[in-house]
Amino acid sequence: MSTDIAQIKIEKTQHSRINEVDFENIKFGREFSDHMFSMDYIDGAWRNLEIKPYQDLTFSPAMSALHYGQSIFEGLKAYRSGDKVLTFRAKDNFARMNRSAKRMCIPQIPEDLVMDALNTLLSLDKKWVPTGEQNSLYIRPFLFATDEYVGIKPSATYKFIIFTCPVGNYYSEPLRVKIETDYTRAIPGGVGEAKCAGNYAASLYPAKLAQEQGFHQLVWTDAKEHKYIEESGTMNIMFVIDGKLITPSLSGAILPGITRHSVLEIAKDWGMQVEERQVSVEEVVLAAQEGRLEEAFGAGTAATIAQIAEISHNDINYKLPAIESRKFSNKVYDFLNDFKRGREEDKWGWIETIK
Repeated sequence: MSTDIAQIKIEKTQHSRINEVDFENIKFGREFSDHMFSMDYIDGAWRNLEIKPYQDLTFSPAMSALHYGQSIFEGLKAYRSGDKVLTFRAKDNFARMNRSAKRMCIPQIPEDLVMDALNTLLSLDKKWVPTGEQNSLYIRPFLFATDEYVGIKPSATYKFIIFTCPVGNYYSEPLRVKIETDYTRAIPGGVGEAKCAGNYAASLYPAKLAQEQGFHQLVWTDAKEHKYIEESGTMNIMFVIDGKLITPSLSGAILPGITRHSVLEIAKDWGMQVEERQVSVEEVVLAAQEGRLEEAFGAGTAATIAQIAEISHNDINYKLPAIESRKFSNKVYDFLNDFKRGREEDKWGWIETIK
């Protein structure tokens, strides 16, 4: 694959909207920064590299992404550290995006190029990175097919975009979750480990049913038997049982989360026993019944560490230990918060400083 590596064209906005935003009351995913980056895949190369004011798109009703679902995305964040802006594991997000692209028959993005584009975009919109321990700048790269053609085949053309938005907490309270044993999120050999738009569309109806019952999220189980836990709606899921950190192993039906991997690496570095393996519903329920389920939490970019207060299975609700008593998940939450803001040593090389 060839790539046009010409200098990125930059068009600055003439009317910044930053003064219209209430940074003391930020709603997640509702306010968008001044600029966005875009490029087009045409004739086997990435072209038209540009940063321009955030704006609407125009497209044909026959655009193939609308009909056949070739659409993938990522989510990562930038953080303020004094007068600096830091990103967390951005290179890993773009590497994962290319794995999703391969599964969805989409051309690979040039990772070094999009890192440079992200650096330029964030330096231009640096003022949009909010202050405050609970706040950050959410970064959304996405890539979709753009052929004007109604027919089942991989598109020949694509558009890649990065836009950003200041955000606060994704969840405002500890979560009540329900173990799902009727609907299925993904199957081995499918697209569960790809971050593609259709995965999320397919989860909306079962999640809506759960929310009508008073739950925040579902805990998905395996497609074959609904016997083993996989992940939750917006995050990977982890448990502390008998002092061990336990999480489902990557089965091909689970998104390989960046935060998930980070938490496991940190736990190992701290000397905690970590198990990545099949985790049965029965094991978790029994541990909850016997008081051995010490902690349960979600790990994801949007949620970071999301405490689970209650797990429901077969119409029985299991209340978990008080949030303040949870030694590991509270400690790793605080550590990640400090780490992402440059207050901890970066021994893993996860932090990138925006030039």
